Amino acid sequence: MKSTRKIIRIDEEKCDGCGLCVPSCAEGAIQIVDGKARLVAEKYCDGLGACLGECPRGALKVVDAEADPFDAEAAKELVRSGPKLAGESQNQPKTDEEHTLPCGCPSTLIQTFAPQTKCNEANIPVSRPGSGVSALTHWPVQIRLVPPTAPFLRGADLLVAADCTPVAYPFFHDDLLRGKTVLLGCPKFDDAEAYVQKFAEIFRTAAIKSVTIVVMEVPCCQGLPVIVRKAMVLAGKDIPVEVLVITTRGEKK
Repeated sequence: MKSTRKIIRIDEEKCDGCGLCVPSCAEGAIQIVDGKARLVAEKYCDGLGACLGECPRGALKVVDAEADPFDAEAAKELVRSGPKLAGESQNQPKTDEEHTLPCGCPSTLIQTFAPQTKCNEANIPVSRPGSGVSALTHWPVQIRLVPPTAPFLRGADLLVAADCTPVAYPFFHDDLLRGKTVLLGCPKFDDAEAYVQKFAEIFRTAAIKSVTIVVMEVPCCQGLPVIVRKAMVLAGKDIPVEVLVITTRGEKK
């Protein structure tokens, strides 16, 4: 039964869907749906406003309004099993790995892959140097498609690679990617300032442990370390950084 209580209201005109408010809600009451932050259900919001300070556009506020009562047990279950978006069956929760980004394109489906076991690897025929086993643990991999709140970024050792490097370096998976979370992009053709803002958000929210930057020896690639370091300053973080250079002949310098 509805009653008057404090609850979050979201101004859709101001909201740009950045997602910074999502991890600040311990009850999981806020999710990004169709490019906007939305309240999953009134019963999940405790009205305390822990999310208010995270919104850079002032789109969130606490109001007194008619709402369903806060259900602490339901909120705990939501956090445990994953958020249930509007229109979903309450018996079929959707996990972080099943969420798509606001554009709805299947290529943006956030996924985390289980690593290959030693037994799996032992059964793969070796026909070329290297293990022949993919070290990729997540999807998507393009910088512009990965949200700062992606679960695979949390506490990660980050591999930021210019997108020519996996083609040039034949041992990319075995030598560089294994054990790391990879983000790919091109510092020449992509929006450098957008990259700075994206990495700054990642560094603020994801508790990144280390960053390895892999670039080609060509001049246009040298902007990638600059982008990452500028984002780190913007985020006020000091994270260990290593820069590796690949030659056009596919060798590490």
